[in-house]
Amino acid sequence: MKLITQQKKGTVLYELDELLKAANRIVKFEKGTFLFQEGQVATEMYVLLSGKIQISKMNPEGKELYLRLCTHNDIVGELTLFTMDPRYLFNAKAIENGEAAAINIEDLEKILFNNSQLSYQFMRWMNDHFRKTMTKFRDLVLNGKKGALYSTLIRLCNSYGVHRSNGIYINVSLTNQDLANYCGTARESVSRMLGELRDEGIISIDRKKIIVHDLNYLKTEISCENCPVEYCNIE
Repeated sequence: MKLITQQKKGTVLYELDELLKAANRIVKFEKGTFLFQEGQVATEMYVLLSGKIQISKMNPEGKELYLRLCTHNDIVGELTLFTMDPRYLFNAKAIENGEAAAINIEDLEKILFNNSQLSYQFMRWMNDHFRKTMTKFRDLVLNGKKGALYSTLIRLCNSYGVHRSNGIYINVSLTNQDLANYCGTARESVSRMLGELRDEGIISIDRKKIIVHDLNYLKTEISCENCPVEYCNIE
């Protein structure tokens, strides 16, 4: 869930400023480490200041499903608020070195009770987060393996796409296993489907970064509803 933080004369919006004021400490993390893991007792929520965090879910068989790729100003661990015996529902693994502001959950709950403007904005952020999650699961469940991959590529274009003369350059390094984890399918299936898209000239791959040459093809194949970018992204 990303905070809306447009710049106004060098300052961020009131809501982000107020949230960061509640931070108890700054956490430095290194690539490959975890901010928190699924099932761990939840005591803090985090606002990312730098770096990237991968949010994922592990099933009992050990298969991992990637849910979000979080960056600057994203909130992680927010689903633990206002719950009994709060525990983290997902894994938050660093894929880049970075820092996060850690906010004690009990302190934040008190602040939200006493700050109606911040509470309202937080409720809006949570609603957006749930809508994003529901559209992702819709694509995974209803569109099959191919639809899940095409949907993931569209979301990556919306989040990390750089428009160039020959297409949309997805400016984040991804392995076939990474894409498989986003799609909830096997790496072999993703490799085969990417090969087919490459043979048809829909995409090309340069140093683990994908260039989408025909975004409309991907959208047409899954009967894309052209949801707002705010909901159709990988964040």
